[in-house]
Amino acid sequence: ALVQRIEQRTDRTVRVVCVTKGHPPAVAASAIAAGFTDLGENYAQELRGKAELLSGAVRAGGASWHFIGRLQTNKVRLIAPVVSLWQSVDREPLAAAIAQRAPGASVLVQLDLAGLDGRGGCRPDDGAELVARCRELGLHVEGLMGVGPPGDPEHARVGFRRLVALADELGLAERSIGMSGDLDVALDEGATMLRVGSALVGPRPPRR
Repeated sequence: ALVQRIEQRTDRTVRVVCVTKGHPPAVAASAIAAGFTDLGENYAQELRGKAELLSGAVRAGGASWHFIGRLQTNKVRLIAPVVSLWQSVDREPLAAAIAQRAPGASVLVQLDLAGLDGRGGCRPDDGAELVARCRELGLHVEGLMGVGPPGDPEHARVGFRRLVALADELGLAERSIGMSGDLDVALDEGATMLRVGSALVGPRPPRR
């Protein structure tokens, strides 16, 4: 059903990152078995544990881990060996820590599209400068990432459009926008990557 929704909205190639945060490792294993090759996690400790448990399945399925949550610089070392794409680089110290622990790593620069306390992302006006700094540090900047505001998906449209315009301006191919609730708007506005959790694997169990 998700593939059909994507095909109805766009003829671009769109990667779906199956977000397994908060779910047991068996859910990630099922996602790999179902053919998903991009898995998204938000918490460093949880990702480290799943990566260790599922290393064989990940290798066999040709899958890879994306880190998509807010990240403290002191947690980079925990997950540097297993992350294929760091999607939430939003400040220079984090970029520097990744460059130290995973030289040449692939990253996305995260823009703050909602302006809410507790959300990650740099100010959109600072995005170009952070992209340049990541490149100076030897990181491979593949594109930009953003999280739309909660509520009506239409409220995400302006921010998504701004992110895509900046990606175009900077010559960046990847635009990681859109989650389960606003993926149609994201596809309309130029998403090349969707981060989909509940629409694929159901609601997260409560965190203990």
